[in-house]
Amino acid sequence: MERPTSERTRLSTDSPIWRRFFTVAPLVVVGTREPSGEHDLAPKHMATPIGWENRFGFVCRPSHATQRNAERTGQFTISFPRPDAFLQAGLAASGRAADDSKPALAALPVREAEAVDGVVLEDAYLWLECELDRIVPGFEPATLIVGRIVAASADERYLRTADGDDADVIRQAPLLAYLSPGRFAEIRESRSFPLPADFSV
Repeated sequence: MERPTSERTRLSTDSPIWRRFFTVAPLVVVGTREPSGEHDLAPKHMATPIGWENRFGFVCRPSHATQRNAERTGQFTISFPRPDAFLQAGLAASGRAADDSKPALAALPVREAEAVDGVVLEDAYLWLECELDRIVPGFEPATLIVGRIVAASADERYLRTADGDDADVIRQAPLLAYLSPGRFAEIRESRSFPLPADFSV
């Protein structure tokens, strides 16, 4: 079968290139505790495990309440929303009122975290509770916030099993993906990646 040909376009790096095309990313909701004692939730897509141990990081800005709260309390939570909760993830991005509150958060079902002072999004499939490990500056105007996972739980339907088929897990419990910028997708179909037998990830 003949491969389709395509033209290659050089992109200028004088400004950020990321809005010129789509990339696939996870979508998580970060929970932190406000100085008032109320909770804050904010969606993030620049988020990933950091290394092979139990650390997780996300990109934020020092001007955002998420980073200020994480620095002040030394804790945060991570919720991975299910595809049917995409509207809730969007509501978490709502702006603040004149009194600095986020009224839209009242519509989001949450429950208390178990090991840290915070809440997690109820309609999710994976929940991480983190103690702040470090904040790495230098990605102007952003920073990388890294947490050490001290508690984790998952919806049983999303867990891999030794005798199960991974493709069936994803088909029966689909994942939410963020297609940056500004779109999302539900992942139901997947295939095994053809790694060499001696390759270690």
